Amino acid sequence: MSNKVLIFDAGPLISFAMNGLLPELRELKKVFPGKFIITKEVKHEIIDRPINIKRFELEALKLQELINDDVLEFPSVLDINEDKITTKTQDLLNIANGAFTERGKPIHLIDLGETSALVLSRMLTEKGIDNLLAVDERTTRMLCEKPDNLKKLLQKKLHTRVDVKKSLLEHFRGFKIIRSCELGFMIYKKGLTRIKHKKVLDAMLYALKFKGCSISGDEINRLKKMA
Repeated sequence: MSNKVLIFDAGPLISFAMNGLLPELRELKKVFPGKFIITKEVKHEIIDRPINIKRFELEALKLQELINDDVLEFPSVLDINEDKITTKTQDLLNIANGAFTERGKPIHLIDLGETSALVLSRMLTEKGIDNLLAVDERTTRMLCEKPDNLKKLLQKKLHTRVDVKKSLLEHFRGFKIIRSCELGFMIYKKGLTRIKHKKVLDAMLYALKFKGCSISGDEINRLKKMA
């Protein structure tokens, strides 16, 4: 059994693909002590759906190659029943999208892909398998890490009072989450970047930020100081 599992949501993979960083991701897999895993729900978001859209077809084909080459694998390699993931995903999706309400109406927070990644993470934790979630989407991360801040953000965005069913938030505690920018930092620290230039870390972090990673300029500066 692999020592660790890195579970990918769609966002970081799409961001790496759009920034031409999939070769670096392949190199990271070679030194990672475990598996890179995606659910079939995430595969639908990164390959099955975009491969039929001309604008995104090339990225989808590149991501399919990662599956063909076993860089990305599916939960079945860890003896996880994928039908159970699908069933539990729908249950957790209903919980997530019913936890916050505005004037009595539930607020849609997350979608199938990131929810299935959360479900898989929980199932692996219950089996005693150390795992980490790669998620860029701010709402999902705040739901798991800072739900009080998420409430404030929603109220600011919607300009109205938001109520929270706090008992439902227990379903989202205990996850370990990493963003694509932090994966990029790991790639840089391990010397895996193809471009050898003093500005490559800065360039990579901002490229990932502009393609969807929820990270502030101050956070990027802190990462650069750690390099």
